[in-house]
Amino acid sequence: MDDQLRECVGDVLISDGVIRAVGEVDAADVDRTILAAGCVVTPGLVNTHHHLYQTLTRAVPGGQDALLFGWLKTLYPIWSRFGPEEFYTSAAVGLAELALSGCTLTSDHLYLFPNGGRLDDTIAAATDIGLRFHPTRGAMSIGESDGGLPPDSLVENEADILNDCIRVIDTFHDDSEGAMVRVGVAPCSPFSVSRDLMRDAAILARDKGVMLHTHLAENDEDIAYSLANFGCRPGQYAEELGWTGSDVWHAHCVKLDAEEISLFARTKTGVAHCPCSNCRLGSGIAPLRSMRDAGVPVGLGVDGSASNDAGNLVIEARQAMLLQRVANGADAMSAREALYIATRGGAEVLGRHDCGQIAVGKRADIAIWDVSGIESAGSWDPAAILLAGPTTVRDLLVEGRVVVNNGQLATMDLQALVRRQNELAKGLMV
Repeated sequence: MDDQLRECVGDVLISDGVIRAVGEVDAADVDRTILAAGCVVTPGLVNTHHHLYQTLTRAVPGGQDALLFGWLKTLYPIWSRFGPEEFYTSAAVGLAELALSGCTLTSDHLYLFPNGGRLDDTIAAATDIGLRFHPTRGAMSIGESDGGLPPDSLVENEADILNDCIRVIDTFHDDSEGAMVRVGVAPCSPFSVSRDLMRDAAILARDKGVMLHTHLAENDEDIAYSLANFGCRPGQYAEELGWTGSDVWHAHCVKLDAEEISLFARTKTGVAHCPCSNCRLGSGIAPLRSMRDAGVPVGLGVDGSASNDAGNLVIEARQAMLLQRVANGADAMSAREALYIATRGGAEVLGRHDCGQIAVGKRADIAIWDVSGIESAGSWDPAAILLAGPTTVRDLLVEGRVVVNNGQLATMDLQALVRRQNELAKGLMV
């Protein structure tokens, strides 16, 4: 995924979290060697949209077969019972799942904070798991009594939202190269916050030099809401409020029309494509081929586990490729292009030009895939791992540090973490 899109056979030399050489390396002076015979080595995958807290509410009855708005109404009352432990544990589980699927950098969109929960809880989980993290301070301010979707108990005062955005940015955001944590500002959606908050959030983010994120044009209901309440399509609404530009990325964008795609391409506004979630909720097939051809920056997102149920990023990449073939023909997207979107594409959407590549000077975020097993048996092209390859990594390095070793999470006791997650889920069922 370097500028020449080279596929090399040889070595990767890393030190101090940075790739120092690619190709033939003199191993005489290295401290440690990871043998990767029979493996394909790729940049770590990048996840541009997630709701990590939702790993506690997978396959909830009543939400399994609902469209977006009905699904939300089923889940909101359950989420209102979360607290700091639920947010930490669910995030740790979701991050572990991502790591095992080859992800080294992930964003997160947390937009509700009941019972003392804070963005700090998820940042602590990412630090413990060891992934590079781009959490966003989300928000909802329009409750049911004001015509919104969420219950009034889950919405916040808009002044308090902006003040806490300032707090988490000042506390955690690191804009240096190789940063492990960067923070974004992310009102949940145009139908859960006011026009004023959308505009003020954009002003605040630009004053602080951080990125902006929200949901946009997810399904037909979303378009109908925008037309009825704002008198325009979602892309136009975003543009009017300052929500376009290279410092903005929107989740889903399933229903963007040609004019909106042109707007996003012209302004370099990013998109987080979430194919599995879009299928699960019946939202449709996003115009990924058209967006890519127009020059829209696009990355992949697994979305929340309550609407995807899984958080495996390499499966997401395969699904993106397959859906574009369903919509546009078998030659619409290659395995290599889908892998590009899942690595360098996502890094560019998140403004991380130091990540997403195996190239000299880039961060040492590396996934090692064992293609000697049954998944790739008989494959004539081991590098086409999205066609015939494993869905979990053998090894994963983030900033040169081992996060997954021989298929096992190396940074936390995964069995204990899963046990606690299941205990918390059972408590929410009462």
